[in-house]
Amino acid sequence: MGVVDEDHGTYAIRIKEAFDSVRNNSRTFVPVEYDDEVKAREDVRNGKIQGAVIIPPQYSARVYEKNRPRIALIVDNSDNFMSSTLQEKMAGVTEALNQPDIEPRLLRQTALDVVELYPYIEYMKYLLPGSITLAMFVSVMIGGGMLYIDDKARGVHEGYLVTPITKTELVFGLNGAGAIKAVLTGVVITTVGSLMAGVGTIFSPLTILGLVGMIVTTSLAFNTMMFLLMVRIEDPLVPRAMFGILNTLLFFPSGSIYPVQAFPAWLQAIARVDPFTYAVHGFKALLLKESGLAAIVPDMVYLSIFAVVTLALAVPLFKRTL
Repeated sequence: MGVVDEDHGTYAIRIKEAFDSVRNNSRTFVPVEYDDEVKAREDVRNGKIQGAVIIPPQYSARVYEKNRPRIALIVDNSDNFMSSTLQEKMAGVTEALNQPDIEPRLLRQTALDVVELYPYIEYMKYLLPGSITLAMFVSVMIGGGMLYIDDKARGVHEGYLVTPITKTELVFGLNGAGAIKAVLTGVVITTVGSLMAGVGTIFSPLTILGLVGMIVTTSLAFNTMMFLLMVRIEDPLVPRAMFGILNTLLFFPSGSIYPVQAFPAWLQAIARVDPFTYAVHGFKALLLKESGLAAIVPDMVYLSIFAVVTLALAVPLFKRTL
C-alpha cells in the first residue's frame, strides 16, 4: 500500500499514524511512503503495490476550514478480491479518523474517494491469464517432458542415440521441440481467449511484443521444468500419475484464481518459486492492465533464469544410453 503525502500537515500525519496502527496490530498491509503521485500510480498499474492513498495538498487546511476534506484511494481493480479488501480497510481507517477518542474543537469529516484504474473487469477476463498459462502447461506435459519417455517405451529413442549427437545437443533439441509446441499453443489460446473474453489489448503492437516474450519464456520455463522431472523416469505411467499433483501444486498457488497476498505464509513461499505465478502476473499485466513492458520484465527475467537453471540440472542427469 503506497501513501502519497502532498500536505505534510497535522492531519496528514494523523492519517499515516492510523496506517501504522493498522499495520502493527493486524499486519493487513505494509504502507510505503511516496512523494510523487505519478510514481505511486504507475507502481499500482505495474503491480508493485496493490493500492495508493493520495493525501492531497491543503488537506489539513480543509479540515480546519470544515471544507469537505477528502483523501483518494487508487486501487488495481483488475483483482476484485484485493481492491474490495483495500476499500474495506480504508473505509475503517477513514471512519477512525472521523471518530477520534477526544472530540476536537473543530468538526471535521474526511471523505474517501475510490479511484479505479481500469473499467469493470468481468470474471471471464480475470480467469484468462490463468487459462492461458494452464493450457501451455498441459501442452508441455503432453508434448515436452513426456515425449522422451514415450519414445523410450516405443524404442524410438534408439534411432537418435546411435547418432554422433552429443548429450547436450539431444537435451536442447528435445526441449526446443517441446517449447515450440507450447509456444504455438500459447499463441492460439491467447488470441482465441482474448477475442472470446473481449480483451482488445491484443491489437496493440507493444502488447503483442510483450505477449510474444511472455509466451516464449513461459514455454521454455515449463518445458525445462518438466524435462528435469522426467529425465530419469522410465515408466510412461509415472508422469501421467504426476499430472494431477503438478496441476494442483503449481496452478492454484499462482494467483490465477485468488490473490497470492491472501495466502498463508507457507503457501506464499511456494508461490514465490512457482513459475506459474510469474507467468500469470505477466499475462495479467498485459491483457488486463494494459501495462508497458517494464511491468513484465521481472517476470520474464525470473522465467528465463528458471529455464537456464533447470536445463543446467537436466543435462548431467540425462543418460545417453539404452
